[in-house]
Amino acid sequence: MVATVTVISVEVTPSPESVPSLLHPVTGVPRSARRLVVLGDSTAVGLGDPLPHRGGWRGVGPLVAEALGVDPDGYLNPSFTGARMSCVLAKQLPAAVAHRPDVALVVAGMNDTLRPDFDAGKIAADLTEVIRSLAAVGTTVVPVRYHDHGKVFRLPPSLRRALSERVAELNAAIAGVVEREGVPCLDLELLPGAYDLAAWSVDRLHPSELGHRMLATGFTARLAEAGFAVPRPVSLTCSGGVEPSTAGHVGWLVLKGVPWVWRRGREFVPYAAVIMWHAFRERLR
Repeated sequence: MVATVTVISVEVTPSPESVPSLLHPVTGVPRSARRLVVLGDSTAVGLGDPLPHRGGWRGVGPLVAEALGVDPDGYLNPSFTGARMSCVLAKQLPAAVAHRPDVALVVAGMNDTLRPDFDAGKIAADLTEVIRSLAAVGTTVVPVRYHDHGKVFRLPPSLRRALSERVAELNAAIAGVVEREGVPCLDLELLPGAYDLAAWSVDRLHPSELGHRMLATGFTARLAEAGFAVPRPVSLTCSGGVEPSTAGHVGWLVLKGVPWVWRRGREFVPYAAVIMWHAFRERLR
């Protein structure tokens, strides 16, 4: 996917008028994307959208590549699970710049919200450097702003409130960068169906195949507004992936899901405790 703080999302995706047009200056024909890079964390890797015969993950990247008409040798995805925005900058950006893509998608930041050293200012600085480095080689960069994940991944009220506040800080940081750099942005809060359970895998942390297809439609819509051709629009009809079995669901939860929640919970709970304490003091006043 009870006292809560709901993330209020403001549409920051630049309008088509505010994004520099990539249409051909003479013919007015949309520009073709020949090279695509996907940067970020496990969602960028494609978790939640498994391929048949243990073929790994598909996810949003290949779906966008197909929609744009990008050939396999023009597609690059150096993302990895657990990546933070600093990882995108230090470990993924060099390969991305060397690839000289026409388009780069950036899906990162949520892992930062669960860490004790969360720093919205540093995230903004890292994202700015990523965008500027890629813009210098002619790349249009599309980052994302996030939904309120507490509406999808069920948490105790105090933890949900703490996570919502962190996501709000993250979104504000990303919004500031988007405005200053004048780049397109996909706002997941405004993505139709973002909170439908069918859009999420069993772990409620990663999109399902349908969710990845929804992400791909959102990205291609932003790119079309920015002047790119989308010759093969993404279908929301699931095909080509694998519907995980019940046994697979249970196995993932036992081997991956529960340990992940335990690791991140130990880091995040102290911050949640501070939120609870401040809320308690406010009620006493």
